[in-house]
Amino acid sequence: MAAAASPLTRKDFVSTQDVRWCPGCGDYSVLANVQRVMPEFVDKRENVVFISGIGCSSRFPYYMNTYGFHTIHGRAPSFATGIKASRPELSVWVVTGDGDGLSIGGNHLLHTIRRNLDIQILLFNNKIYGLTKGQYSPTSDPGTRTKSSPEGSIDHPIDPISFALGAGATFVARTIDVDATHMQQTLRRAHAHKGTAFVEILQNCPVFNDLVWDDVQDRKTRPSSSISLVHGEPLVYGTPGNLRGIGMQGGDPTVIELEDDDDPIEKGVVVHDEFLESTAYAFALATLCRPDFPLPVGVLRQTEKACYEDMLESQIQDAIDTHGPGDLEKLLHSGDTWQVPG
Repeated sequence: MAAAASPLTRKDFVSTQDVRWCPGCGDYSVLANVQRVMPEFVDKRENVVFISGIGCSSRFPYYMNTYGFHTIHGRAPSFATGIKASRPELSVWVVTGDGDGLSIGGNHLLHTIRRNLDIQILLFNNKIYGLTKGQYSPTSDPGTRTKSSPEGSIDHPIDPISFALGAGATFVARTIDVDATHMQQTLRRAHAHKGTAFVEILQNCPVFNDLVWDDVQDRKTRPSSSISLVHGEPLVYGTPGNLRGIGMQGGDPTVIELEDDDDPIEKGVVVHDEFLESTAYAFALATLCRPDFPLPVGVLRQTEKACYEDMLESQIQDAIDTHGPGDLEKLLHSGDTWQVPG
């Protein structure tokens, strides 16, 4: 009798390629945490595909010992759509960055999200173009000074979370590169979701945009500069003696000062509900940003909607049931045909 296959471990997902990111890059943490949780998701590496575009984050498929595609700038979501539509049994992951996914790839990302394929999209956001040496990106803060914008960026930045919500994403979450426990929990939630799971990962670029997320990455300042989203729990942040909560007045978020012994709900603090069908609440959360508000971290929204590949398969089967399996040769010679003389 053949011996039973051994369970997969993290090492099974580590490729033989030398990992080549700058020292201190947040990509190392993301890679390590993805490799740690991947054995929980599949029993065969051959059933996993990682797809990327262009950028520092897009080297990811080289470092995963799975199938992978290193594609062209911004087009990873389109490749993922084709792969998932033709092989729906595969676990398909898109790895992109704020430049790759939200600039040239914005249109491809939008349509992939709205179709709701059962895939996971990991968007690394360091608010800069790292691979091409530090130009400001679609998420860069106004005033960002680079060699290509010496007087500072005058662009209004795009928020990845709002973008995903606007495209109709059925699962939207945010995590941080240095918080391994939270990232692994978020990846598990994303994989378990049936539909497109969009995860923004706040990630540091130590060379071209160092400390851009410092207030939420630093363990000392994180409790006051970010708010952990837990379904069914009030939106409270801070430390004992300096607690605050988030309320809503006319749809606009407000900060509520709290004493340690206060009941947050009685004080008007909102209780987090990630399963609301309307996107209005999630959009309100997406507006929270530093320095006036804490940055939301966790699952902002999760809902159910039919998946594209399931509807496509059903449509094909309906056509077969109605018209038969079809005959390609007959199809090619049906209807109006003509010949081009030699």
